[in-house]
Amino acid sequence: MSSIYNYASVSEALKQLKINGYTYDFNLNPEDIVLHPENYTINEIYQYEGNSGTGDRSAVYGIKNKFGLKGVFVTGTSANSTDKNASILAKVSIKNANEPYM
Repeated sequence: MSSIYNYASVSEALKQLKINGYTYDFNLNPEDIVLHPENYTINEIYQYEGNSGTGDRSAVYGIKNKFGLKGVFVTGTSANSTDKNASILAKVSIKNANEPYM
């Protein structure tokens, strides 16, 4: 399983991913992920739960494409909305997804 971390905020997760070399923002141009999910791998997942509880969640993904481009993709949901960004990642593979999570 890919590494899953919990941080105090989305900005903290983005800061850590930037340190790890994930500098591109895939949210700005998600079309290639939608059209060619086989070219992408989720390497890191950062989760954040807001003050209002489980209805206010965000996830920040560290993604790498087969050409070496490393970037981030942010999804979020609240109790009364759905996030189309989460569905974009539905077909993207997760690095080491078949290994047991520790």
